[in-house]
Amino acid sequence: MSALPELPDHQLDPKLSAFLKAMPKAELHIHIEGSLEPELIFQLAKRNGVSLAYPDVESLKAAYAFTDLQSFLDIYYAGASVLQTEQDFHDMAWAYFKRAKADGIVRSELFFDPQTHTERGIPMAVVMAGLTSACERAERELNMSSGLILCFLRHLSEDDAMATLEEALPYRDQFIGVGLDSSEVGNPPEKFARVFARCRELGLHLVAHAGEEGPPAYMASALDVLKVERIDHGVQSIHDPALLQRLVQSQVPLTVCPLSNVKLCVFKDLQLHPIARMLRAGACVTINSDDPAYFGGYLLENFRQTFAVHQLNLQDAYQLAKNSLTASFAPDHEKQRWMAELDALYAGYAG
Repeated sequence: MSALPELPDHQLDPKLSAFLKAMPKAELHIHIEGSLEPELIFQLAKRNGVSLAYPDVESLKAAYAFTDLQSFLDIYYAGASVLQTEQDFHDMAWAYFKRAKADGIVRSELFFDPQTHTERGIPMAVVMAGLTSACERAERELNMSSGLILCFLRHLSEDDAMATLEEALPYRDQFIGVGLDSSEVGNPPEKFARVFARCRELGLHLVAHAGEEGPPAYMASALDVLKVERIDHGVQSIHDPALLQRLVQSQVPLTVCPLSNVKLCVFKDLQLHPIARMLRAGACVTINSDDPAYFGGYLLENFRQTFAVHQLNLQDAYQLAKNSLTASFAPDHEKQRWMAELDALYAGYAG
């Protein structure tokens, strides 16, 4: 299932490995439907009487041999079909939160795709209630901060996105922003200019996937047309020095997903991934897991493999954690508390 073999801790300096786990950090690029593990898919299928194309967990895992983004999305949407009830959405998100807590995450901003569910006849109210109750439980039982970001599917029309937004507005207090995901190539950001302008008027935070498989120009459009505050992925900026310099100067956060990029063949292997070069250039890079159930690693595993392959150090770990906390949409008082905790922890490890 993993894009790369899991690296045991001893391939990292023990102090660095311990710091990567202990440091408070935020995950800003996690599709909650992409955290749906094969075992839970089969449990929910049985619960809801859904017939799957795969006879068992192992055969489903064997299908995770993706050649590009679309080959993944085909299985991703099939897996999401088992989500039927409020309890299903709660159980999926709660399973993620427990893993996130173990990885040292203090803040998670969860992407969710309502169109994936409403087009199957699942009411928006069901999706929102299940995810919101899991977020509230994570705060109550795990002391974890979270927020929900509603993503529009870019392979569908802008009119469809606008209708989805209107359908979600009764639940406006339950999500903090909007994003743009699904098939990137052939679906440029400007296709969604009107709906993002509407979201801006509503005071929602704005993010968008750009520069994963699409060209650097999509990143410029996301910034100039959609007026996004963060760019999800952004790795193709390495091929456009002027754009990369703009990102460095503006400090627009980039929510990079290393294992995902390898699993989807954006880069042949992790050694070729540009994250270290982007970090060294001064870009506001963060590490995230994207769709961890499908791509072979949750957040801590993304850190460990990336650090082992690129020989990153304690200072890099501190910078990446700091980037994630400051780039989050959490309240300032929470950010300040986490940064104080990070600073104190770093001083202890670096001393």
